[in-house]
Amino acid sequence: MIRILLAEDMNMVRGALVALLNLEDDLKVVREVERGDEILAAALEAKPDIAIIDIDLPGLDGLSAAVQIHEHLPECRTLILTSLGRPGTLRRALAAQVSGYLLKDDSPKELASAVRRVAAGQRVIDSELALAAWSGLESPLTDRETEVLRLAANGSEAAEIAKELYLTPGTVRNYLTTVVAKLNARNRVDAIRIAREAGWLV
Repeated sequence: MIRILLAEDMNMVRGALVALLNLEDDLKVVREVERGDEILAAALEAKPDIAIIDIDLPGLDGLSAAVQIHEHLPECRTLILTSLGRPGTLRRALAAQVSGYLLKDDSPKELASAVRRVAAGQRVIDSELALAAWSGLESPLTDRETEVLRLAANGSEAAEIAKELYLTPGTVRNYLTTVVAKLNARNRVDAIRIAREAGWLV
């Protein structure tokens, strides 16, 4: 029996996935959570073989949660199930050492097959997305520039970003100006849109 932890914040989607997975004779969802910051504690308690994780979760994004699992429960493999079919997001997932990356519009049969293959030690990646990621552009932004832009995308003002990152507001504004220039964007909002569409921001 392959024991599964499922992390998905939309109740209806989570319920449907649990029902579909539990229909399989060799699969069993042993724990379900709706927040990213609940994943590690639930995994440490339930000891699943695989954690199926949505990327866009409240509290903590799914990729950060996957990193935590690899650090604290390395025997648990992670499979990202997401609607974010962007090459940059897949590259971030691979950097986080996930074992699988599937899109939510894949069929239930494909998901069950992917779970079995990941449990067997294989890496499962949506083929079209893998090809796009292979040929896609790397982010021109530094880690700090990405961090500043992510906080701005979440609605933080320069002063708030400065406080969180231990910078001056002027330095934050300089970072944002550099980001806009690097992405050939019209303004900060346009830069956020470009970065999100490329998968450089979760």
